[in-house]
Amino acid sequence: MHETLLSRRRLLQTTACAVGAAALPSLVGAAQPAQPANDPFGGFTVGIQSYSYRNFTRERAFEQIQKLGLRFVELYRGHVPTNATDAQLKAVRGELEKFRLTPIAFGVERFTKDHAANRRLFEFARNLGARYLSADPDPDSFDSLDKLVAEFNIAIAIHPHGPSGKQLHRWYSAERIMKAVRDRHRLIGSCLDTGHLIRSAQNPFNEKLDSAQQVRAMGARNFGLHLKDHDNKTRRDVVYGRGVLDVPGVLRSLRDVKFQGYISIEYEANPENPTPDISACLDVFRASVRKLS
Repeated sequence: MHETLLSRRRLLQTTACAVGAAALPSLVGAAQPAQPANDPFGGFTVGIQSYSYRNFTRERAFEQIQKLGLRFVELYRGHVPTNATDAQLKAVRGELEKFRLTPIAFGVERFTKDHAANRRLFEFARNLGARYLSADPDPDSFDSLDKLVAEFNIAIAIHPHGPSGKQLHRWYSAERIMKAVRDRHRLIGSCLDTGHLIRSAQNPFNEKLDSAQQVRAMGARNFGLHLKDHDNKTRRDVVYGRGVLDVPGVLRSLRDVKFQGYISIEYEANPENPTPDISACLDVFRASVRKLS
C-alpha cells in the first residue's frame, strides 16, 4: 500500500486548519482515521481549486471560499505566482490563516527534464505549505520527479486535460497515466478531472470515459480529484447533476479504493460570480454523501 497522504485529516478538519508545514497532513503511511459522525463530507478532504475564482483577487477568493464552509484550497499560479518572494509567500500564508484555509495542493504545473526548474517548483510548494502538486509532466520528466518526491515528501498528481482541437491530451485517461507511473515512485499518481473525462466524449473522440471506472483504474495512485460536471452540448461546466456526472458513483469508487487524497471542487463557468453555483454543487455533494451512509 502506498504511503498514506492524509493520515492527519481528522485533526485538520476539526481544528482551525493552521497553515504551515507542521500543521499539514503527513505523507507517512497510516490507516485512515475514523471521521466525525456529523461530517457533511463523509470523511473526504474537500476543498476548492482557486481557479474557480480566477477573476477575483486572492483575498476576495479566500473570503468566498470561507463563506462556502470549506477549509482546504488548491491554489493556482494566478493567485500565487511560483516566483513569489519569501515576503510574498509570508503574506499569502497570513491571508490563508486569516480565512482559516489550508493550502492542500498547488497546480496545475508543467514539469520537464530540467531538474533545477522542477526543484524550484518543489521548493515553492514546500514554502507555501502544499503537500501535492497537480501536474502535467513531460514524459521525460519522471527520472527527475522520482528523486524530488522522495526528497521533499510532496506528491505529484498527474492531471488530464480535455481534448484540444482534434487531439486528446497526453494524459487523457487513467490507463495512460498508470502506464507511465506504475514503475515510478509511489508518490507519483493522479489528480483525475471528471469534467475533462466527460469532455473526452466529444466528437470525434467518443472515448466516453466513466469517472468511477477511471478512479478504480488508478486505485492506490489516486492522490487528488477535480470534481466537476460538464455539458458537452453547451461546452460549459454545470452544477452537479445537470450534466452527466454521477457524484454518488464517483464517491463510492473513491471509498472502494480507500482514497486518502484531496477533492477539489472546480467550476469554470460564471467566473464573475461562481459562488451560487458552487454552493449548489456542494449541496449535491453532501446529499451524495448521505446516500452512501
